[in-house]
Amino acid sequence: MSFWRTIAGLAARRVDDAECPDCPPGPPGEDPAFTTAVTALGAKLAKADGRADQGEFDAFAIVFQPDAGSERNVHRLYDLARQTTRGFESYAKRLARRYRNCPQLLEDVLDGLFHIAGSDGAVTRDELDYLEAVSDLFGFSALTFRRLKATHLGAGPDDPYVILGVLPDAADDVVHAAWRAQVSASHPDRARARGLPSEFIAVAETKTATINAAFDSVMRERREMALVGAD
Repeated sequence: MSFWRTIAGLAARRVDDAECPDCPPGPPGEDPAFTTAVTALGAKLAKADGRADQGEFDAFAIVFQPDAGSERNVHRLYDLARQTTRGFESYAKRLARRYRNCPQLLEDVLDGLFHIAGSDGAVTRDELDYLEAVSDLFGFSALTFRRLKATHLGAGPDDPYVILGVLPDAADDVVHAAWRAQVSASHPDRARARGLPSEFIAVAETKTATINAAFDSVMRERREMALVGAD
């Protein structure tokens, strides 16, 4: 059963299945708690700026790709969840508990939510607050959220450390390790291997380029500082 046909089956039931204490085993796409929670988080994000329109559902559908036979029921479930932002915490906590050992999957979900937030050309303060709250509930650090925000919304040229997720006074080996880990986690080949849609692969390519540019900036700045110090 596909990810989206699982959601279609849930559409006729209550939207709070994410509260269920037991998760079905297997891949995320076969986990009703996962599919329901992701749909609810996307819908409730759309409401965070005070309105939830068709354009935001279209952005949701682009990222999470319902199949044609399921789209009507997916839309129904989405409509149920987007009536209010209330209750989003339970869905985020549910995902965090189920996938606490798969942080990259949780980051994929946040990537999708950032895409939805920016689908109307701007990310509002309310949407950023929502995204940050979800990030916190997923167990990500403030620095990790700053990095995600920077890769999606842009960072100043003097802030490559945010993208790498390290402090400015981190040792060179820590910076190198962070860069290697980030590139490995974000590499487009990994997105392809996880069966993610082309939009996610494009996001992965952009993220990898951003991470490489940040690393180059940090190391260039350190070389320049070393030369100044040697003089």
